[in-house]
Amino acid sequence: MSNYTSLSPELLQQYPNIPYNFTDCTLKTCPLELANLDYDPSLGGNLVFLIIFSVLLVVQLGLGIAYRTWGFMVATAMGLVLEVIGYVARVQMHYNPFTANPFLMYIICLTIAPVFLSAAIYICLARIIVIYGEDIARFTTKAYTVTFMCCDFFSLILQAAGGAITDTADSGSPFQQTGINIMIAGLAFQVVSLFVFICLASDYFLSVLRHHASTTAILPCSRSLWLAFITSLALATMTIFIRSCFRVAELKGGFDSGLANNQSLFIGLESTMVTIACIALTVFHPGPVLKSSGWKIGKAKDRRAMRRLGGQMTEGKDGSGFSSA
Repeated sequence: MSNYTSLSPELLQQYPNIPYNFTDCTLKTCPLELANLDYDPSLGGNLVFLIIFSVLLVVQLGLGIAYRTWGFMVATAMGLVLEVIGYVARVQMHYNPFTANPFLMYIICLTIAPVFLSAAIYICLARIIVIYGEDIARFTTKAYTVTFMCCDFFSLILQAAGGAITDTADSGSPFQQTGINIMIAGLAFQVVSLFVFICLASDYFLSVLRHHASTTAILPCSRSLWLAFITSLALATMTIFIRSCFRVAELKGGFDSGLANNQSLFIGLESTMVTIACIALTVFHPGPVLKSSGWKIGKAKDRRAMRRLGGQMTEGKDGSGFSSA
């Protein structure tokens, strides 16, 4: 966004009522090129995503309470709340793309939201490792969970701090650019930690195949549902990873870059990717898959809990468990 003194005489003649402070502009008094974005955010598109995330939030809260998956529920709910706030801001920007508060609310909330969704995925990995066997993993379930949750927290701190600086700084000032750079650092750290997570998770599942643990494990549900659950987590992880790479590239160029002002790319690589991740985490929620016993077993500090569970379960022909002993 330019400043008033840099405006051309032709533009001032065409729009004689342009205020000195562009945040006081309206679509009637100023051209769109003076707005926070070079495009008018789609009302229909943003309303669709707002409705989708609102519905998924209600469903996640219902499933979380029903199955007592408190950690997973809090993580996904926080992410979805931020998505809802972000798209409310984008709807507001459709009517007035010049005001600063909706723009910053959209940037900060939609940047931070997937951090919580990643945390939900990390929580699930510990449960999966206990089901297949911790003895074939490179690290303990606690090590996986603590390491990646700490990475998520550090990424969140950087992104939140950068967002706070960006919000309080004057538009276009070096201080605001500092805030953007900190947000980029947080996003970049999230990308790196997600990549390491993908590598370690893939390594574990290769170990599962090598040790034939996939055929001997006592599953807490039917084998088809279990595989769908695993696939949904992989899909959610990859979509969040793709989205995070896009946001790093987008913010790296600044708010005036071509990437930051391309609505089609934003919808395709931000909105759609996060929507797919949230739907995957909701349709194949860990509650119905792991049930209450399977969810609690993921918190066990040693293998004794798994042996106790094995005494309560019998291996069915379809590979399902949790039948009466």
